[in-house]
Amino acid sequence: MGVFDVDYNKVNEIEDLPYDVEITNHTWIEMSDGTKLSAKIWQPKGLGVTKGTVLEFLPYRKDDFTALRDEIRHKYFAGNGFTAMRVDIRGTGDSEGIIEDEYHLSEQDDAIDIISWIEDQSWSNGSVGMIGKSWGGFNGLQVAARQPKALKTIISLCSTDDRYADDVHYRGGVMMASDMLWWASTMFAYNARPPFPQFVGDSWYDMWMNRMENTPPFVEEWVSHQRRDEFWKHGSIGENYNDIKIPVLTMSGWADGYTDAVYRLMDNLNVPKKGVIGPWAHEFPDLAIPGPQIGYLQECADWFSKWFVEDQSQVEHEDEFHIYIQDSVEPSTSYEYREGQWIDVYAEEFESVDILSHFHDEIALANNQHHGLYSGVFCPFGQEGDLAADQTIDNALATTISVDAAEELSIAGQAKLNVRVKSSHDEANLHVRLTDVHPNGKRTLITKGQLNLNHVNSHENPEKLPIDKYIDAEILFDVIGYTVPAGHSIEISFAPSYWPLMWASKDKVELTVDLNNSSLHLPYVENYTPVEMKYNSAEMATPLEKEIIEEGYRTRNAINDLTTNDWILDDYSNEGKRFLPHLGITYGTENHNIYTINNDDPLSAAVQCDWTAVVEDADIKTEIKTESLMTCDYENFYLVNRLTGYNNGEEVFNKEWKKTVKRDFN
Repeated sequence: MGVFDVDYNKVNEIEDLPYDVEITNHTWIEMSDGTKLSAKIWQPKGLGVTKGTVLEFLPYRKDDFTALRDEIRHKYFAGNGFTAMRVDIRGTGDSEGIIEDEYHLSEQDDAIDIISWIEDQSWSNGSVGMIGKSWGGFNGLQVAARQPKALKTIISLCSTDDRYADDVHYRGGVMMASDMLWWASTMFAYNARPPFPQFVGDSWYDMWMNRMENTPPFVEEWVSHQRRDEFWKHGSIGENYNDIKIPVLTMSGWADGYTDAVYRLMDNLNVPKKGVIGPWAHEFPDLAIPGPQIGYLQECADWFSKWFVEDQSQVEHEDEFHIYIQDSVEPSTSYEYREGQWIDVYAEEFESVDILSHFHDEIALANNQHHGLYSGVFCPFGQEGDLAADQTIDNALATTISVDAAEELSIAGQAKLNVRVKSSHDEANLHVRLTDVHPNGKRTLITKGQLNLNHVNSHENPEKLPIDKYIDAEILFDVIGYTVPAGHSIEISFAPSYWPLMWASKDKVELTVDLNNSSLHLPYVENYTPVEMKYNSAEMATPLEKEIIEEGYRTRNAINDLTTNDWILDDYSNEGKRFLPHLGITYGTENHNIYTINNDDPLSAAVQCDWTAVVEDADIKTEIKTESLMTCDYENFYLVNRLTGYNNGEEVFNKEWKKTVKRDFN
């Protein structure tokens, strides 16, 4: 199943919605600078003024790549009396202009213009809510912080309040080899796709050429900002949570890459709010795996109805925060369902236990460059191969200690490691994992954390480490809800390397950890009271007709070249090819990523990400091919991006970008 596909076997279709729905596939909305953005609109028939407007603002193309998921959700909103809108960000889909970067200031400005446009429409009641997962969750938070008057609430899924600490670029101050180039290469290919002449007319070709020529490879800017500087503070609403004045509904899943932000938003926002964390990957909670799913659209419709009012101060509200405590499970790279229980965070008492309290040794850490190949991906979408495999090999490649679980332990929240550590070199990273060891010896990843030790005092102003002198550092783990049964054990694995989730250090560093002066506190809850979610069954609108031209598939292989001792993670994903009869559009992608490192040479680290994207209709037949490469030496990172465009099988565009960026404590 492709990332943007919808499994119709899982769609619980509701045919008798309160309103019939009329759809406008394309209308122009003019921005303040004259640029026109393309919008698709779903509206309830028979309502002169609707119950409010639900806005989703994305670069992922409303006509093809998000069309399937948009239809089942936005049509549902319209069928319940709301106007629903999907707008292509400038420079993407059918919208004019150039997309300069993710979450650019112009994107926020455009969103405010769109909201103003909505206010002026005859069908608008003056209330707007932004909704979105990932990119749309990010910009919902960012636009809310700008405080446009008509924006009454946001629903933000799988997003973050801190673009440096919690995204695909850096985690714990460490560059993410797994995602830095991969996500940039994804957008490099996505942004190069053409608009459709059936909507933009004869200008489509010039718009396409302009995109390919002038849309930058985002990775060049991202690698140029290796510290938490103003570049990353822009769009990070955690800089001032009080900028958000409206109610927020936020959701994520334990298998997602953005779950930590839900806890921070619930702790720091001073507005009416609700948080939900399920077992899910980076997907909408009505179809996400692992299950159980929830009635996400019913929750959204309730939330909008509640807050689309003139005077929100008169609304009765109590904050809610529900999380799903997962049962222990043997390792697998994909789950359809996770057994467990929902709990009400605000109704439970949480405690903490230090699982390092009985350790008093100094331990020298093994440093194997290929440690981490069984980690799974940073941000799973629910594809086969996404999740962490059995951790036995990775635990053997790290330095691992064990704690027996004499009693059941339901971990719930964010573990914290306070560690005393010394390094043989003045630059180093530290990675730590917790593993559930089953009686049969299988090992399931529970949670993990990492830190660029040069950032121990500040992500803004990193410093050289003292050589062979202990420092004290704090590492926060990814939040988790997971029950370790009595009779199992918990393994704690330490390592200076974790490929490819951490880019390799310049040197093969030797780290020593003083366990006697370290602690690892696990938050836990016991004797909790399970609760039921309000909507256990997901409702959706009638899906679009689609024809599957080519089924997708995914392979993910860890390979050791015995002649060179190179270790290769080869990850290939064919998203398949789909035809949408309502617009006559055919689309599909292929993505091949290769992560290479030699166990004896951290400077051998290399990532290559290649994409092919096909977009066709009755008027055009186009194909995009991209190649992106990232390598390093002791001083620099080296970036190469190539883009080739084909029209009717003939090459019409070819360009190469090269950039060298100095390493900055990474």
